[in-house]
Amino acid sequence: MAYDATGRLHEIFDEQQVSEKFRKREFVLEVVDGQYPEHIKFQLVQDKTALIDQYKVGDEVKIAFNLRGRGFNKNGQMLYFTNLEAWRIEPAAGGAAAPQGGGGGYQQAAPRAAAPAQNQNPNLRASSAPIASDDDNDLPF
Repeated sequence: MAYDATGRLHEIFDEQQVSEKFRKREFVLEVVDGQYPEHIKFQLVQDKTALIDQYKVGDEVKIAFNLRGRGFNKNGQMLYFTNLEAWRIEPAAGGAAAPQGGGGGYQQAAPRAAAPAQNQNPNLRASSAPIASDDDNDLPF
């Protein structure tokens, strides 16, 4: 399922070459939720790592991302991890043109008539945008 979040860029990390075939770049988005802000770490992978280059800490942005989870067996014990994999970044201001090199022409799908229960946080919500299949996933596990 695809989600989006709106907030202020809090930190941007350098790109990491994890293996010969896999690279990632992480960043932290500050999302105001009630009295205290939430600091949520996202990752960009492979050819998407440059999407954050045109932004700086303090910019208000809207992030489209997929919720990804994996499990693996390590020494007979099953371990799990979750990633928020961003695939589009655009300015948060409504109606503003996307910067050059932006989200690759993705569009939001029209709302469905009968949507499931909505998340209470208006800055973090599900969308019906397409999700990449595991076939185009270059993760090493």
